[in-house]
Amino acid sequence: MKTLQDLFIHQLKDLHSAEEQLIKALPKLAKKAKDDDLKKALEQHLEETKEHKSRIEKIADQMGIEIKGETCKGMKGLIEESEKSIKKLKNNEIKNAGIIANAQRAEHYEISAYGTAVRYAKELGHDDIAKTLQTTLDEEYNADKILNELAENRLNREAIE
Repeated sequence: MKTLQDLFIHQLKDLHSAEEQLIKALPKLAKKAKDDDLKKALEQHLEETKEHKSRIEKIADQMGIEIKGETCKGMKGLIEESEKSIKKLKNNEIKNAGIIANAQRAEHYEISAYGTAVRYAKELGHDDIAKTLQTTLDEEYNADKILNELAENRLNREAIE
């Protein structure tokens, strides 16, 4: 990679891989959730994640680049760690709190990556692409907010009791 454009394309490929991995991981998390609101939040974010992947594919088409072939090792590691840690959680309340913690780690990774991609797109003059990526970034922030509210308003307290 020699230019910011090259780095931006790499970032898009990495995000595409991250979204593909989450499309496989989120149904497993939702299935393990022992709270209906948490399950619903994860299922809703799965649908958003499918749209995020589609947006990146549209951006790639618009830019004339091949988006596949990259593996996001960061997301792969987060998912592997999540799967291992959730297996260790013995009761439903602790499992729900652990699922939120692991899902938020993935959300924070995506928030960071999409924030960078938005900045690069703006710097490179890809204003329409920046707006599209900002839409996804806003949805990632919202998903994190929903998970945070579930944790703070009820599920963490239930895990204490």
